[in-house]
Amino acid sequence: MYEILVTRKLAPEITDKLSQHCNLDVWDEDRAMPYDELLKRVVGKQGLLCLLTDNVDAKVIAAAADTLKVISTMSVGYEHINIEDCAVRNIKVGFTPNVLNDSVADLAVGLMLATGRRMIEASQAAKDGTWDFWRPYWMTGADLHNATVGIVGLGRIGATVAKRLQGFDCNVLYTSNSRKFDLEQKYGVHYAELDELLANSDFVSVHAPLTPDTNMMFDTEHFAMMKPSAVFINTSRGGLVDQDALYAALSNNKIHAAGLAVTTPEPLPTDSPLFSLPNCLILPHISSASIDTRAKMGLLAAENLLAGLNGQPLPEQVNSASALR
Repeated sequence: MYEILVTRKLAPEITDKLSQHCNLDVWDEDRAMPYDELLKRVVGKQGLLCLLTDNVDAKVIAAAADTLKVISTMSVGYEHINIEDCAVRNIKVGFTPNVLNDSVADLAVGLMLATGRRMIEASQAAKDGTWDFWRPYWMTGADLHNATVGIVGLGRIGATVAKRLQGFDCNVLYTSNSRKFDLEQKYGVHYAELDELLANSDFVSVHAPLTPDTNMMFDTEHFAMMKPSAVFINTSRGGLVDQDALYAALSNNKIHAAGLAVTTPEPLPTDSPLFSLPNCLILPHISSASIDTRAKMGLLAAENLLAGLNGQPLPEQVNSASALR
């Protein structure tokens, strides 16, 4: 039987599926496996099932290079894995896209509604007694219906957000590495360069991958291009945003509000100045954290792993056409 390392305590249906074909070495805790432990326990394994929080770098890959056939990550992101070294050593890498598109899109739209309509501020006012009597212009916010929404990155998740926004009668702009003519026809979205998108959008929702080119792409210059009434949403990667620049934009009323489901680092320290802002809603990294989606992600990660071990094509393999965001 194959020797497999699983770097986190996962649902029984996942480990049961794997244990029918493999001997499992499971880090049976909710917290991430320490790096030194990963480095030690990966030796001699044919398969590795990991998560976004595991640093599968060149050193880890080298430690298991004599035996390792496949790495399967239970995530859509794979920047925690040294893909180049895997390619050199002919190690297949699987990931879990598509099964989480709907859940992430739901949360992105939820953040638009919550931040635009100031739901957290209003809830706090109800708790602390600030809500005293009805006032016609108190806690007024931005409507999502009929708004112009700019989507940065019209990949799988961005397109799913665009689909949902049809129900709000939004005017949807998008920017991407290439024109998406099929999606323009399907969802009625309109291509715009980033500068134009930022200048015209009431909501800006980010769905771009984190690469050297996109690292901290949302900086002082880009926030200055946005409307003072605009709402900024990020459910993609914290590294896409210069958080100091975001704090300055929010605290100086350069933009109206922000909703973040990703930060740098994660978890964000509780003394981060972003937490002090009433117009900044910060969630843990829970964009795909629905019961159904987590189950689908885990089972797909297991299927990727088993396929790679048996010399079969992975259902979802990095560096294949399916890896394009």
